[in-house]
Amino acid sequence: MPELVVTALLAPSRLTLKLLRAFMWSLVFSAALVAAAVYGCIALTHVLCRPRRGCCGRPRRTPPACLSDPTLGEHCFLTLKSSGLRLHYVSAGCGNGPLMLFLHGFPENWFSWRYQLWEFQSRFHVVAVDLRGYGSSDAPKDVDCYTIDLLMTDIQDVILGLGYPKCILVSHDWGALLAWNFSIYYPSLVERMVVVSAAPMSVYQDYSLRHIGQFFRSNYVFLFQLPWLPEKLLSMSDFQILKTTLTHRKRGIPHLTPNELEAFLYDFSQPGCLTGPLNYYRNIFRNFPLEPQELAMPTLLLWGEKDPYFELGLVEAISSRFVPGRLETHILPGVGHWIPQSNPKEMHQYMWAFLQDLLD
Repeated sequence: MPELVVTALLAPSRLTLKLLRAFMWSLVFSAALVAAAVYGCIALTHVLCRPRRGCCGRPRRTPPACLSDPTLGEHCFLTLKSSGLRLHYVSAGCGNGPLMLFLHGFPENWFSWRYQLWEFQSRFHVVAVDLRGYGSSDAPKDVDCYTIDLLMTDIQDVILGLGYPKCILVSHDWGALLAWNFSIYYPSLVERMVVVSAAPMSVYQDYSLRHIGQFFRSNYVFLFQLPWLPEKLLSMSDFQILKTTLTHRKRGIPHLTPNELEAFLYDFSQPGCLTGPLNYYRNIFRNFPLEPQELAMPTLLLWGEKDPYFELGLVEAISSRFVPGRLETHILPGVGHWIPQSNPKEMHQYMWAFLQDLLD
């Protein structure tokens, strides 16, 4: 068929897709402006209630002692083959078994996996990374440096750079969004997957379009589409919005100590260190609309019944995409979003059972 005819036949579909994307972006930025007004009022309230803190965040000069706890492992750096970037990671149990690689979420870092590093280093080589843009890892400023494809390549380079052919991939929140994609496009590098509190992007997209409540739960995603303003709002009143996110009585991490809170704020308080993590969100709509994908990786999915950010209905939506027999799901009653830190004992129990046949 002549190329001109093919082009003519595809023209209506291409035009429809362009119009759909234009409409989507108009909705996204409209929602971003509304979210900016709401979060701007919240940030201003924090400043007025705590005027001594001022409008800017206070850079922490000294990291809290818990970040250098030797029982958690050794601090190392790995230069990635594909990008040349250096990623920071904490490693323990080298030589004790298969590689167990941990991917954190936002607003966190490698320290969010402290309980799992203690628990599994006796039978696995446990490695918790600071993802690109976080903590002591390199943080390019350009938004285009944080596409899903580049972030997946980082994970590939970490696994192979550590000398392993595959890993057990354990992930939470943003780390889990990456892990879902990674298991689809790099299945040979993943032996098993443990996912906590996050859905694949295509599932999240389709579910959100049918359940408006999920859009309201994810309102911060729209705020983060804007340049520079989210960084300013998050840092106001000495990072009070981040503090509230992590310590809120109902939505935060239960029993988080002041030192542990500082373990997260230390990195974010350094000049420019919020931009890299927020650039993840600025790429989240880049590939809209996403095609449905079949999921086949043997996966343990843990979900909090009271997760304030993701509706419980997403669990069923995830299950509907899986090859039968490949997904094991546990919903933790009365539990929120931060399962690796709030409910480590239950998480460890499910993980040991899920991985037992690999250790026998």
